[in-house]
Amino acid sequence: MRTLFILLAAIVSVGCSSRSALDRHLDEAYQHYGAGDCEQVMLALSQAERRSRQRDNLQPEISLLRGQCLERQGLFVDAAQTYRFILMRYPASEYAYRGRARLETLRQLGHYRPDEEAVVTHATKR
Repeated sequence: MRTLFILLAAIVSVGCSSRSALDRHLDEAYQHYGAGDCEQVMLALSQAERRSRQRDNLQPEISLLRGQCLERQGLFVDAAQTYRFILMRYPASEYAYRGRARLETLRQLGHYRPDEEAVVTHATKR
């Protein structure tokens, strides 16, 4: 019984440390974003993304911050594609609403033209 308790405690602590590491990476990303260091934001987001693979609900937040950093770097086409990804994959999330607002801002600034979008095709499995 004691062994079972120790094993259960170990499993729970691993899950908690994984969650805390994910939170730490997201917090770091926001801190670097506030400081204007998009290179470090992208690194922290990549680390958070690796930790969140089983938790798909954090992907839209990670993607939105990535898009905002891409905008800061002047990569407007990439930012727009990131926002469009959020809209297509997570249409009911608050991040889709924010992504839509960012796309409208990019459109108003002349960095995004929805009528000239590139056609993206997906490879099919054979």
